[in-house]
Amino acid sequence: CFGRRATANPEPLMSRTLDSQLSFADLELSRLGVHLDPVLQGIDAFLGQHSDLVEQVRLDLERGLKNPTTGRSGITPSQTLRSLTLMRVKNWDYRELRERINDGYTLRGFTQFDSHLVPKHDAFNRAFNRLTPATLQAINQAVVQAAVQLGLEDGKKLRVDTTVVETNIHYPTDGTLLWDSVRTITRLVEDLHDKLPNGVQGFTNRTRSARRRMQQIQRMTAQQRQQQQEPKYRELLRITGQVVQSARQVVERTKGIGGIDVLAGLVIDQLRREITSYCDLADRVIDQTRRRVLLGEQVPSEQKVYSIFEPHTDLIKRGKVLKPVEFGHKVFLAESAQGLITDYRVLKGNPADSDHVEASLERHQQTFQHPPEWYAGDRGFYSADNVQRCRDAEVGEVCIPQRGGKKTAEQEALERSRAFKKAQRFRVGIEGRISVLFRGRGMKRCRAKGRERFEMLVGAAVLANNLMRIAQLLEEQKPKRRRSAG
Repeated sequence: CFGRRATANPEPLMSRTLDSQLSFADLELSRLGVHLDPVLQGIDAFLGQHSDLVEQVRLDLERGLKNPTTGRSGITPSQTLRSLTLMRVKNWDYRELRERINDGYTLRGFTQFDSHLVPKHDAFNRAFNRLTPATLQAINQAVVQAAVQLGLEDGKKLRVDTTVVETNIHYPTDGTLLWDSVRTITRLVEDLHDKLPNGVQGFTNRTRSARRRMQQIQRMTAQQRQQQQEPKYRELLRITGQVVQSARQVVERTKGIGGIDVLAGLVIDQLRREITSYCDLADRVIDQTRRRVLLGEQVPSEQKVYSIFEPHTDLIKRGKVLKPVEFGHKVFLAESAQGLITDYRVLKGNPADSDHVEASLERHQQTFQHPPEWYAGDRGFYSADNVQRCRDAEVGEVCIPQRGGKKTAEQEALERSRAFKKAQRFRVGIEGRISVLFRGRGMKRCRAKGRERFEMLVGAAVLANNLMRIAQLLEEQKPKRRRSAG
């Protein structure tokens, strides 16, 4: 009998979750003494000592699988976490991540692919997409707790701020949103036409006429808008309404079509769901355009759609002179004196900064089991109630400058004191941390689609920052070698 030798407890042939073994080639290459740079080496050592972080990733990768120990070999949980960290540390896209790992021996060792085949870039995308924002939130909290246990962080100082992470959309106008609706619905209906045996009947392609009206509106001068804008918008609204109505009729007529295999049926059902979803968004765009342009109504920002591709996008106004309006999500960040981001939240809408003081104090208390000695924020976090809450929580130095109004003599003396000014200089450090997250960790603009992927980007950027800071702090703790006298 030829084949594998039988054993009493045979292991599965292929596994999605079990780590691969080192080959003889890996052991030989490790003898060469080629090492990672100190930061990645520190991250590698830290992750190797905290296997509980990998276990949370394993649960996400196994979610929905009937038998995770059989089937094709996938990216292991450890490889997933390390590859995601490397991607954000280096600010690479999926293709560059795969190419750099495939071409570099040290990066193969860091991501634990070693001499094994490195999967294609889309495999990394699928693995990362199985992770959830809640998992990254839990991993970040575990990393902070590990830093506390190692004596790297004590949570005595806390500085807070908010920033805006942009979604990947163009500047929204009513005309361009209507045009986006027409071209997207038409493209999906054409895809459905190609998939069906007899095609789609009764749908007219109106993209040329819609694009022409959109361009005419965009090219109008301020004087022309007063006389010509409303008629052109009426034409564009009529065209968009006709496309939406025809697309819904196509969806109804294609229900229960036979003569197709199971796989093709799944693709067709997915296209029908996408068409219905974009038709619903187009209805909202038509409604807000009619109310704003034709009726002259002031539509509340929370009722508007700023992108049919990223409908979760919020409009944020922060009083910035160079950027008065931003499109994305507001993100709350809390940083310690050691540069660790101990708390982060992706917010809904455009809440005032002063709304987050009490909640951030409670989360800090849960993480460190004591209030911070310093709580530093900018003027946006000020309110008399927030100052009182900090004092009730036994915060030593409440460093939040008063916003507006006439200051009392006591407040004037407080803001002129040396301790207050020192705490304000400490507060400014979080601006630099936000800049590092934007430029170095890729958090400036989220190019992934959907609210969940948006939160994943923020969580991965924070995780990469914390792991890098821990690696640097551990490196600083090592005793420096003295040079020999001879």
